[in-house]
Amino acid sequence: MVAAYIKKLLAIEQYSFSMEELLPKTDKGKTAIIRELARLIEKNEIINLRQGFYIILTPRYSSFGKLPINLYIDKLFDYLGREYYLGFYSAAKVYGASHQQAQRDYIMTATPKLLDIQKSAIDIRFLTTSAWPKKSILSKKSDAGTYHISSPALTLADLIHYQNKLGGLNRMLSTIEELLEEVTPNDLEDLLSWYGNKATLQRLGFLLDEIDQENSLSGLIFQHLKNQKIHPILLKPTNQQRPGSVNNKWKVDANLKLETDL
Repeated sequence: MVAAYIKKLLAIEQYSFSMEELLPKTDKGKTAIIRELARLIEKNEIINLRQGFYIILTPRYSSFGKLPINLYIDKLFDYLGREYYLGFYSAAKVYGASHQQAQRDYIMTATPKLLDIQKSAIDIRFLTTSAWPKKSILSKKSDAGTYHISSPALTLADLIHYQNKLGGLNRMLSTIEELLEEVTPNDLEDLLSWYGNKATLQRLGFLLDEIDQENSLSGLIFQHLKNQKIHPILLKPTNQQRPGSVNNKWKVDANLKLETDL
């Protein structure tokens, strides 16, 4: 029975399963299993997250209509055969920078892009990069095992790089301020050792100076960039405007008035 298998999974703190793993565990045919899965979905005990992949809604989480993503993300991407890390606002929340209580989960994947998931109370957005990080992806423990998450420094860079897809800098400025408390020099140096987008680093350095001029992290970024050729850029990227004259060391044209609600 499917219900019996689910009970065994919960006993070892596993909160998801695939049809592929389920079939050999029961003596029923696939048609009978599909019928039982449909009944469990109707009873709000499981959710068919992706075709052939299910998450288990325990009584603790059934009223929310979703599970914390760290309880199933690693198993989901093992099933999909894709690289991933929990990132953006979702990673910031793990690090305690939860000023923006986002109900959506954000995951970075390697190309090609996955379709976003919106099902029941579940809202998962996938963003994509073709330059997969060489470092700066950490492993964190959850009740269901381990999962991958961007380091605080990579989380900062990703937020700034994808600002136009994430609601803009002012929406994330408070999160950035809180996240800065978690960034160590070693974390930032690991990022700088492989991160290739100079414009994002210019924006990050500029923001660090705007937030706290005594912050030593901006000095690390400036030392990294000072022997490289950098060009004037806009703080907020847009196709409708070109950078004007700039009088700061980052060559960032602040075409946005920064406002934080922290």
